[in-house]
Amino acid sequence: METLTAKTNESTMYRTKAFEKDVDDKHKVHRLLTTYFVGLAFSNQAASRYTTSRGIGLELTRQLLEDPANFIVAACRTPAKATALEALKTTAKGTLHVIKLDVDDIEGIKQSVNDVAPLLGERGLDYLVNNAAVNQKIDTAFTMDVEGWGAVFKTNVVAPALLAQVYLPLIERSTKKTIINVSSSLGAFGYGYGELWASYAITKTGLNMLTYKQRAERPDLMVVCVCPGWVKTDMGTEDAPLELEESVSSVAKVLTSLKPEDNGRLINYRHEIVPW
Repeated sequence: METLTAKTNESTMYRTKAFEKDVDDKHKVHRLLTTYFVGLAFSNQAASRYTTSRGIGLELTRQLLEDPANFIVAACRTPAKATALEALKTTAKGTLHVIKLDVDDIEGIKQSVNDVAPLLGERGLDYLVNNAAVNQKIDTAFTMDVEGWGAVFKTNVVAPALLAQVYLPLIERSTKKTIINVSSSLGAFGYGYGELWASYAITKTGLNMLTYKQRAERPDLMVVCVCPGWVKTDMGTEDAPLELEESVSSVAKVLTSLKPEDNGRLINYRHEIVPW
């Protein structure tokens, strides 16, 4: 499971292509380069935020950029302040583009596809990875702030649902046609973990059901939930048993080795199916 104490909105999309320069020296996507869209988008509603220097989304971007064949579009709320993200360009073997996105901004999500589509070209988006997470505090069903919970639900469930809707045309053009919703075993009835983390766990259960419904409606797509585990990040704290690099490396392997039997299920970072 992952323990969360602050807000981040991260949604990750990626796809396969090669790029070539045109006469205007702009990159066009072609068929040999793997292209990723990595979202590191903080919400304006967050009372406190962890830095991108230890986030799962940033680490995934970093690891993907180790491959020269990867073309990555990263989204964040304030690109000018995303110093850790921008710094990756200096060491990247792959290619990185950064665009602006706040995943709590409905119109912003809709507009973002217009920024991303030209970068991806006619072949579309192979992988859309939604990594959105917010938690008010360690609460219970009878003590949680139900008014604040609306914002939690918007980030953890509504944002991934809308991103999948607006990026669907790009996904349909691709060969992989994969949607990854980053979830948690906290949202699985098979685990539950008692009375704590109520507001967060309920939204992750909702995200799991969203995944099931997406797969049921579009069986031609690969749609799965992935649990990265409880990870040492600013949100996960130093109490977490998993190192960031270990978790993200494992998640990256899961994403690129999905099997038909994984479709519509919750998968952990060890590539095991987690009981609902």
